[in-house]
Amino acid sequence: MTAPKAGPARRLARLRRQRLPLASPVRRMRVLLIAIAVVFSMCAGRALQVQAFDPQAYAAEAAEAMQQTQVLPASRGEITDRYGDILAFTEDTVQVVADPKMIRTNGKMSDGQMTSRDREVAAAAPQQLAQILARHLGNTPESYLPQLTDPKSSYKVIAKRIPAQTFADIQAEMTQAKLLGLRRITAPTRRYPNGTLAANLIGWVNEQGDAAGGLELSLEKLLHGTDGKEVYDSSPNGKIPLGDNVLIPAQNGRNFGLTIDSSMQLLAEQRLAKALADSGAQAAAVLVMNPNTGEVLAMANAPSFDSNEPGKGNMDDMGNRAAINVYEPGSVQKVLTFAALLDSGTVKPDDKVKIPSVIKYDTRHKIEDWWNHGEITLRARGVFAKSSNLGTIMLARKMTKEQLHSYYASFGLGRRTNAGVLGEAAGYLPKATMPDYTRDGIAFGTSLSVTALQNAAAVASVVNGGVYHAPTVIATMDGQPYTRPNQDTTPRRVISEEASEQVRSLMEQQALEQKGSAFSISGYRIGTKTGTARLVSADCKCYRGESVVSTIGVAPIENPQVLVYSVVWNPKKGSSGAAVAAPIMHDVLALALPRYAVAPSSGKGIKLPLK
Repeated sequence: MTAPKAGPARRLARLRRQRLPLASPVRRMRVLLIAIAVVFSMCAGRALQVQAFDPQAYAAEAAEAMQQTQVLPASRGEITDRYGDILAFTEDTVQVVADPKMIRTNGKMSDGQMTSRDREVAAAAPQQLAQILARHLGNTPESYLPQLTDPKSSYKVIAKRIPAQTFADIQAEMTQAKLLGLRRITAPTRRYPNGTLAANLIGWVNEQGDAAGGLELSLEKLLHGTDGKEVYDSSPNGKIPLGDNVLIPAQNGRNFGLTIDSSMQLLAEQRLAKALADSGAQAAAVLVMNPNTGEVLAMANAPSFDSNEPGKGNMDDMGNRAAINVYEPGSVQKVLTFAALLDSGTVKPDDKVKIPSVIKYDTRHKIEDWWNHGEITLRARGVFAKSSNLGTIMLARKMTKEQLHSYYASFGLGRRTNAGVLGEAAGYLPKATMPDYTRDGIAFGTSLSVTALQNAAAVASVVNGGVYHAPTVIATMDGQPYTRPNQDTTPRRVISEEASEQVRSLMEQQALEQKGSAFSISGYRIGTKTGTARLVSADCKCYRGESVVSTIGVAPIENPQVLVYSVVWNPKKGSSGAAVAAPIMHDVLALALPRYAVAPSSGKGIKLPLK
């Protein structure tokens, strides 16, 4: 019996139970449609996340990726002399930078985006850019090609310290030729038009724009100003013209005017150079000061360096010896000792004193005068004029150590003047409880240390009528009077006018007693004091034969208007202040008096009795 045929429903169920083969076109189509549906679902979900759930965050992220920030350097303030002549200024210069990748792709993101026209322009661009650079920067076009075609770089510095206008001319030619790939980076350059002039005082700024010495460093916060910045939207082809742009302008630095007279500074530096050549000395410094105001008119150091090229300078010559180097002042200290003796009424110029041939402390330590003599008698005036160490000790012993110390401190010894000179030293003044032999040494210029600036200000306070004026090298800031924040500039009386006049008379007698032209200036009565001392070695804290010699001079002696102090370290030819330092003082003072229209003296100095 034949089985009945399956009905339509049973055949459909059997077909559903059958699996389609993997290679079936229907199977492949089904998988493809499922995959497309998944991708579209993911895209729709991402679009929903970006547009609906957190649109602001993603918009900000995209905007940030397009933003560029450029620092806008503040223009560094100028430094000028007392008459407005520029000593330091900032030139608007730039670095010229090439982007070889941009040149190679004509500004496109990748080679794949370049058109045939882009390839044509890019092929010729390096040679064209090289020719433009050669025209404006010098050298040959071939010298620039390796930097413009470097396949591994997108940043090549082509040139530094190029005037901004020069780059503007380069950019104009590039625009005309429709070339890309060169840009500028703002990099201002500090310029010192007078090179070595007052370099030890002014200091320098290095190639990175950082202050590295002198007033440039001590006034850094005020000179530098505050940098600004520009934040803008950019594309591979540069700034987007209609994009967001935020500009915070820079606040330029303050301008400073010094008390220094450039012409006087130059004359002083030239005279020091001659002194080093003549004496073979290690170094020298000279200060020119107005004793009635404390203004420093010249602060010269030798050897020196060029502030424009500090890298070529010797580090030992780049500091300001006039304010940094400390030394025993030698007999110049007697100006201050006699000021104390006369002002206190302890001694009068005509007082006589018996001076032994030697003062002994023990079998090893003794003090003698610079010339041999037995027991002699000199007036106080003669002790000063002949520069007797022993006579000075005998007179100083009439005062208590506390009194002497008080006077020395009032003259500014033992502390910084705070004139603003970087690295200024304080010197050393022993305490009032010093031993007797230390008091004896200080009286004639040993057992203490000073700087040239400190000592010049001290002597100025004695000869100007008896008023201490803090020395200043900075006169103005932005055209207004400037006072150092940590400097007390209030004038203070240190000795009486009568005592000041008596000290000046002693200094005149010292000048009249000396032989040679270094102690006289035609038409002017001058007062001087020489000093010679040995240098203490930092290694052994002892004397090793090195010396420092000095001379201070003021004129006219009846009403001092100019003070000159010269200091020479380790001269090889000449061994005294009179022989080595006095000629420097004389020549600088002789130039300064007519320069500042100082009226000549009405008469000539008269020698007074010394014995």
